[in-house]
Amino acid sequence: MSHTPQRVSLITLGVRDLARARSFYAALGWRGSPHGTAEVAFYQMQGSVLALFGLGDLAQDQGRPVKALGTGAAALAQNFETEREVDAAHALALSAGATSLKAPAKTPWGGYSGYYADPDGHVWELACNPFWPLGADGSLTLPDTP
Repeated sequence: MSHTPQRVSLITLGVRDLARARSFYAALGWRGSPHGTAEVAFYQMQGSVLALFGLGDLAQDQGRPVKALGTGAAALAQNFETEREVDAAHALALSAGATSLKAPAKTPWGGYSGYYADPDGHVWELACNPFWPLGADGSLTLPDTP
């Protein structure tokens, strides 16, 4: 193999309390996979999987102390067709226990976007980008031209 494939198969989020994290994502309407265990929860997404893994277990798996995991400068994002869908998703997240970081609003680049943090501080962006149309299944493929 001369290169690494350009894809993400699995995203793992370290959580302090797996039961609380499972409850939060269930309140968003996410269904866990039967492949989950007492130590890890899996959520099938479009072409990839989101995993919730206890911080201690994740640190041990990486061979690092929990303190070294810290928090990263990263955001997961969900794109929607309309501003109303963004507002509804933001409100649902807040009702499920998220903390609003930035209420959805028009952006300088011509879209509509807001941010929340889940109970473990993982940041999610909710956006409507009129320049990036979504597929019928909600998938995003960048257009050929900017």
